[in-house]
This record gives sequence, C-alpha cells and structure tokens, in this order.
Amino acid sequence: MISFRLGGGDGVSVEAAKWAAALRTLGWDVRTVAGSGPVDVVLPGLAMDAPEPPTRAEVQDACASADLVVVENLCSLPLNPPAAAVVALVCSDRPALFHHHDLPWQRPHLAHLAPPPDDPAWAHVTINELSRSELAERGIAATTIYNTFGPDPAPGDRARTRAALGVADGDALLLQPTRALERKNIGGALELCASVGGTYWLLGPAEDGYGPTLDRLVAEARCPVLLGPPPDGCSIADAYAACDAVLLPSFWEGFGNPSVESATYGRALAIGSYPVAAELASFGFRWFGVADPAPLARWLHQRDEELLDHNHQVAATHFNLADLPARLAGVLPRAGISWEGVTSQ
Repeated sequence: MISFRLGGGDGVSVEAAKWAAALRTLGWDVRTVAGSGPVDVVLPGLAMDAPEPPTRAEVQDACASADLVVVENLCSLPLNPPAAAVVALVCSDRPALFHHHDLPWQRPHLAHLAPPPDDPAWAHVTINELSRSELAERGIAATTIYNTFGPDPAPGDRARTRAALGVADGDALLLQPTRALERKNIGGALELCASVGGTYWLLGPAEDGYGPTLDRLVAEARCPVLLGPPPDGCSIADAYAACDAVLLPSFWEGFGNPSVESATYGRALAIGSYPVAAELASFGFRWFGVADPAPLARWLHQRDEELLDHNHQVAATHFNLADLPARLAGVLPRAGISWEGVTSQ
C-alpha cells in the first residue's frame, strides 16, 4: 500500500488503514510505503513536498515481494507528479488497485490536467459515483466503494471532555472535525455557529497556507472559538460525545467522513451543498443545511432522538465497515487476483 503519507488523521490515511485491516481479514499481509508517516517503508521522495522523486529502483525494491500494489490517491491528484510517474511505471503490467479519493478536475485550479494513468493489469476504485462516472467519461472503468465506518464506536466521555474544554453544561458546542482549508468553509461554519448561539470547535490544523485566513476569521468571529485536537487524554470519540452537533460546511469533499461518522456517534449534522453530499444524502440521511440556521437552532432547542436513530440506521445499513472485506474481494479479480486463492488462506 503506497501513498504520499499514511498513518495520520487525513481522510486518505484513515480510509487506507481500513482497507489494510480488511485485506488482513482476507488473509493478506500488508506493507505500507509512503513519503512520511508511521509506515513500514519510508521513501521521502513520495512526499507531497519532496524536492526529488524516489528512484525507480527504490520503489521497485519497496514493492518487490508484493502480489498486489494498492495506490492510495498518489496517482489521482498531481501533488507530486514525478513520484506518481515513477509509481505508475513500477506498477506497469502488474496487479494494482488505484484507490481514487480525489481527481484533478474536481479542483478548479487543476481542471486542465489529464486523468490518472491506466493499464490493463490495474483496477480502479473511487469513493463516490460522481468520480466513477467522470472517469468513465475519460475512458477509465472503475468501481465505487464508499468509505465505511464501524456503526457502533466506543462512546466518549462527554462531561470530562467539556470540563477540559471549559464548556458549560447548558452551552451548545458545535464540532467541525476537519482541517482548515479554503474548501472547508470555516467562515460559513463560524456564521452558522454564531446564529445558533453555540461555541465553535475546529479539530484540525490550517494547511496549504490557510493559517492567516483562519487567524482573521477567528479574530472576527461572533461566537466563542476553540481550536485544536481533543485535550490531553481525550479521543475523537470524546470530541463527538462532547459536541451537540457536527459541522461539515465544505464547498467540496471527495466524501467527507464526518457526514457518516456523525451518524455513528449519534450526532446531528449540518452539511454544505457540495456535489457528493447530495449523492450520500440519497441513501436517506436527514441533515441540516448550512445556509439556513433556523432548523438546526430549533433542533438544538428541542432535540428529536428519532432523527439520530434514523441516521444511525442508514449508516449501519449502507456504510458498514464489516462489509468492506467482501466489497474489496469483489474488485480483486479486476486486478488479476484470484479470490478463490485468497479465501483459501
């Protein structure tokens, strides 16, 4: 399994870890290779900001004993084109799964770039139907495997986490469990939070030069603002337990894990109108919009537990982590892997 970075809290790393666990369930050994992160093999030239790509020999050595190479977004977005070219060359004529979380034309400044590479020996997997259809328009056949989630995560400690944050029992706490980027619409989240009288909590750091913009938005915010990961000794489960609703106001997401993760943790969601959100909503989720704060404000004032139960059932039915091994098994033959051989282990 190869990518720019693995083992962190970004969406690609999170989903790659789930794929690795699913492959191990199917009887595979998994070796992770990336430019950075807690991985089995570190090749610095794979990193997004690497000044030089890895050599062909380095990538070949890292993949030499592999029966299958899983390429996690590295050849999807042009964040290190020379490294992507080396990986594609090494994967030529050998079984590989290309897991596409994002595609270049889905970012306005990259819309002019060519689609990912293809090879008769490869299978392509997208995380939404929009990307699958867009690849098909460009002559690349792919299969959609949506991101998956454990439907019943361990509950967090609401009281302890809110006390550590300094949030009073009766105050509404709204959680945005993302990084800070332009497309994450931090400004929209702050406006929504101010309109419903809540405290805003952003978990992730600013990236891609967004720090000065984040500083300005926080300075101008009309609501209390908390920045940073859960307090010492607290987990992501504690963060979800502490909040009263989740915010995902993004302009664009390839998936947007909080859309489903919020349901597994039993929290209401206010979500932006990015294209894939509509695709996910078609499964039956009941979400609040970002532009109109009134419905969320009413729900916070008088909570409807049936909405939370409904969303949890939708997540458990259509996005269940327990189903991932079988879904991966279905695409292995496309990459020249015998499913019968896997199940016999």
